[in-house]
Amino acid sequence: MDLDATDRRILTVLQKDGRITNAELSERVNLSPSACHRRTQRLEEEGYIAGYVALLDARRLGKPTVVFVEITLQGQADDLLDAFEREVAKVPDILECHLMAGTADYLLKIVAEDTEDFARIHRQHLSRLPGVRQMQSSFALRTVFKTTALSV
Repeated sequence: MDLDATDRRILTVLQKDGRITNAELSERVNLSPSACHRRTQRLEEEGYIAGYVALLDARRLGKPTVVFVEITLQGQADDLLDAFEREVAKVPDILECHLMAGTADYLLKIVAEDTEDFARIHRQHLSRLPGVRQMQSSFALRTVFKTTALSV
């Protein structure tokens, strides 16, 4: 399906406020409530809208430290990649894991309370991941900006 301008407006508004009522959304995108509801349902069914979530403030929850960890594995065999990906998905403090092209095989985004908490995460989880040859950790000093909104 091709997205038209109205679909893009709906997606843009919902990215900024996923709790907006259908009546408010229909006003913002200049559609009748029933037409807006049908379009939103279609966007959900076709996978353009993957879900709705509450975005939590890690700092308020006591996890202000963001660490990016580059991981290089011992090899690139499918079974090694699969084993690594299965195990890394079980670590609750890892927010993101990306298979990379370049010098590292994976890039992880981790949140922690502080450096001691990260040391615990490293000791209890990261050091036990299968097939890891090398890890390089970088601590974020400050988040300049952060968004979950995609350009539509």
